[in-house]
Amino acid sequence: MPDRRASLLPPDARHLVSRFTFGLTPELATRVRRDGGAPAWFEAQLNPGSIADPGIGEFDTWWSTLGQSPRTLWANNRSGVVGGWQVMVDYQRWVLMRRMHSQRQVLEVMTEFWENHLNVPTNGEPAFTHRRAYGDMIRAGALGTYEDLLFAAITHPAMLIYLDNAQSTAAHPNENLGRELLELHTVGRGNYDEDQVKDSARILTGWQVDVQNTWEPSYEPSVHAVGAVSVLGFFDDNRLPDGRNLTRRYLSYLARHPKTAERIAFKLATKFVRDDPPGELVDRLARTYLENGTAIVPVLRALVASPEFKRAAGLKVRDPSEDVVATYRALGVKLSRPRNDDSAANTIIWQSERIGLTPFAWPRPDGAPLDNAAWSTPSRMLASFTLHHQMGGGWWPKTEITYRPHEAWVPSFPIHLDQLVDHLSRLLLHRPASTRLLKACCQAVDMEAGTTIDRHHGLLSWGIPLLLGAILDSPDHFHR
Repeated sequence: MPDRRASLLPPDARHLVSRFTFGLTPELATRVRRDGGAPAWFEAQLNPGSIADPGIGEFDTWWSTLGQSPRTLWANNRSGVVGGWQVMVDYQRWVLMRRMHSQRQVLEVMTEFWENHLNVPTNGEPAFTHRRAYGDMIRAGALGTYEDLLFAAITHPAMLIYLDNAQSTAAHPNENLGRELLELHTVGRGNYDEDQVKDSARILTGWQVDVQNTWEPSYEPSVHAVGAVSVLGFFDDNRLPDGRNLTRRYLSYLARHPKTAERIAFKLATKFVRDDPPGELVDRLARTYLENGTAIVPVLRALVASPEFKRAAGLKVRDPSEDVVATYRALGVKLSRPRNDDSAANTIIWQSERIGLTPFAWPRPDGAPLDNAAWSTPSRMLASFTLHHQMGGGWWPKTEITYRPHEAWVPSFPIHLDQLVDHLSRLLLHRPASTRLLKACCQAVDMEAGTTIDRHHGLLSWGIPLLLGAILDSPDHFHR
């Protein structure tokens, strides 16, 4: 029998890599060892520009709508040629493909985190015209400073359209963006009053988007609300009609506010450590955030070095989109350019939807939940079981996709069932098979653990999908 232990990382390395990727694979484990171990791999990932990402640009050509201008997108939406919701479905597919194939996994994970924190839903509303560019902007700043990311997001045309600032004026200021900036993006609910919301909205007047004709963003000093403003200790006479510098200073102040530091630290700890992160950890991460001028990388370094993170293995559940991507990665399927709606690269969005969440489809500005409870319902579990069963058998999707042949899952012949289950567990879960998993697999195929499997055994034609499904249905695959 071959040495199956060669592909496994130590448990602490498996924990780090699993938590900061969309699924550990044997190929990724090899790269981690080549980089000198999980800490060295993680450090390299924090500088994504140094990591080659071959082939990732090909996905830009798979969905033609993603390269069209905002004006063209809106015209096609109005005429019924391609609806905004269809464009957003293509964007979601593109995002899933990047998560599945990118070598810059930490960057993709952090892009998801910030795109969710600064949520602009992919629901086909007018903001869809700038939504792809918004995601690109988030990715470009996902490992920079939150101060810069916040300014880029709040003044981006997608955000301006979504939260009604695109036509907010001194005469008729709209409070939506000014409120959500405080409640969701920075200091959090309960830390401001209504007068401060009004001043927040007045500061942001002037940032416009022509939603009638060109769909181009601009800054219009003539509609900026002048006059003194005061928000959470930020004071300004606000005498100049051009308030762009005022906006920059205001957002910088909010990004560096202690309550913002606490909120960002809490969300990062909830996402990557546990649902009830200890206050001591949150405080340390918040201090690191402030001491490093809102830089994100030092906070991530502090998080993964913390004892709380090291003790948190197995405490976070994959959300539906993460489950879909991790399942594709675990099974090692290969996808080709989509030719029709039945193509696998297109159907992945329906797989994600059936489990309960497609990327950035959460309809409210607060973003999808980060806690386990939201994604641990019986209906989600059953939907995930269906996904694992269909893909383990190579039954759906079937078009423009290549599954691994059943026999290729067996390392050598003859082999005992318990040895095969252990081999599959190491490939898919990156850990030896537990007694509980072996029992579940034996029940799935109705065989004893010591059953000998040779090249002519019937299990090769019907049992491999059952074994793959049982392993993917295990708690170890549901957790990241």
